[in-house]
Amino acid sequence: MLHAVVMAGGSGTRFWPQSRRTLPKQLLPLAGSVTMIQQTIARCEWIPPERTWIVTNQTQVDETARQLEQIPRDNILVEPCARNTAPCVGLAAIRLLKQDPDATMLVMPADHVIGPNAVFQAAVNSAAAIVSENPDSFVLFGVPPNYPSTGFGYIERGTVLPDADRAFKVKSFREKPDLETAAQYVSDGGFYWNCGIFVWRADQILKALEQFESEIHERLKSLAAALDDGNWDAALNAEFPNMKSISIDYAVLERATDVVVLEAPFDWDDVGSWQALSRLLGTDEHNNTVDGPYCGLDSSGCIIRTTDGNHLVATIGMQDCIVVHTPDATLVARKDDENAMKKLVELIEQQGYERFL
Repeated sequence: MLHAVVMAGGSGTRFWPQSRRTLPKQLLPLAGSVTMIQQTIARCEWIPPERTWIVTNQTQVDETARQLEQIPRDNILVEPCARNTAPCVGLAAIRLLKQDPDATMLVMPADHVIGPNAVFQAAVNSAAAIVSENPDSFVLFGVPPNYPSTGFGYIERGTVLPDADRAFKVKSFREKPDLETAAQYVSDGGFYWNCGIFVWRADQILKALEQFESEIHERLKSLAAALDDGNWDAALNAEFPNMKSISIDYAVLERATDVVVLEAPFDWDDVGSWQALSRLLGTDEHNNTVDGPYCGLDSSGCIIRTTDGNHLVATIGMQDCIVVHTPDATLVARKDDENAMKKLVELIEQQGYERFL
């Protein structure tokens, strides 16, 4: 049966000051009236709650459970520490197999904007059908690029997969490119953005981890044994922090041979920074994206957000800036320097303002 696995960690850095360590972007309503993780679960409504799994961390588990009351608490898996996506996927796989030895996993992040839901669901069912016909295969969704992004990894498609619509063998994976290379990828037409959404059998991903990352697999075997002997918490705290921190892409997908890319027919945005709000919410006649009370004079190209409907943000002579107001912290930044956000958060901590993180 098909199970949904939602990866819901995150440090709350890129959307500071609204996102915090205990409330990262997937737990915020950045792209609608409900939070991003609630949108993700709603998108998977055809998969019942008992086959929906969340992988999060200790800091965020209570708020995650509060927002997702329909998900059984036992289906919320808690990582003792961050170890990237390969250990995360492995952890989910052993839990799924305990419940369902024939489990197929839909693996996805909690903080992407995707639509329409019906198109997404049909695409996932198509991917699951490929896995059913080819149990050894690993299916990735590839998003056709509509601009030369330097922030995404790319998938190069190879030969057409027979009897599947817009599905191809993966020819190669490409790292995040420079702008010139990204433009070549877009012009070529045979490349996709790697959106980090996957479909595969749980037992097969574990076999692949055994083949390519044997140490991770050995620790997962110990955890699987602990599911039967009632020693889960102790085993998890002993084994998980010692797993290699590596993505599932590097651990398995770039090494395996039976990897398929299915062209995504749905709209997708990874909401990777404050600039995503312009794509999601649009702009006004001055090219400003506004979310909350705002009054601007001679200001254009700005992103303005306030979390308090009773707090007015006003600007004079501001161009291409980001202004984000929260009750205890306010960000004012240039739009073209959002990569400095991580450095800013580090500086805030160094200067003793950790309570604002």
